[in-house]
Amino acid sequence: MGRLVGLSLLGIALALLGERLLALRNRLKASREVESVDLLNCHLIKGIEAGSEDIDILPNGLAFFSVGLKYPGLHSFAPDNPGGILMMDLKEENPRALELRISRGFNLASFNPHGISTFIDSDDTVYLFVVNHPEFKNTVEIFKFEEEENFLLHLKTIKHELLPSVNDIIAVGPAHFYATNDHYFSDPFLKYLETYLNLHWTNVVYYSPNEVKVVHLCC
Repeated sequence: MGRLVGLSLLGIALALLGERLLALRNRLKASREVESVDLLNCHLIKGIEAGSEDIDILPNGLAFFSVGLKYPGLHSFAPDNPGGILMMDLKEENPRALELRISRGFNLASFNPHGISTFIDSDDTVYLFVVNHPEFKNTVEIFKFEEEENFLLHLKTIKHELLPSVNDIIAVGPAHFYATNDHYFSDPFLKYLETYLNLHWTNVVYYSPNEVKVVHLCC
């Protein structure tokens, strides 16, 4: 009798795992055929051959790109190179990508930029907020942009227990932002489990020097 119960439970567990696997394949559209489309007005821009994860554009046409993201489960086109921030003037006839220098003391070797956002203060100071995953951890880096020198001055690294798996960010002040967590856990294995089980444990967090709180929970 005990053996029969054990086999029954095993069968139910395997059925549930199979159903979750099929659901995951459908969500990822794993069986979809991708058609090649030729875009006649597009051309390759040197410096962004490996692609960009996020872009933010200033009113004057300067665009910032985060490049070199390495993320568990995703293929990296430049696995041996650290990430970086590129800049491009979209008002130029033939814009080119320029990698911005970053101030000394910041760990460039582990720089792994994800979402980015800019904030322009009342004195026209431009702040660049960067979601960073050094060694697959989670931080938010705040930089001051020095336009004349094409330079980023690192101001602050932010870590918080309510920011366990940050994806994107919207800056609303010199040290204030909203951030999205795309998973509840920070551990890679538990993240995979969340995705596999289709658990919608995501949220939006507001951060300021005086207050950090969850402002929206995914249903």
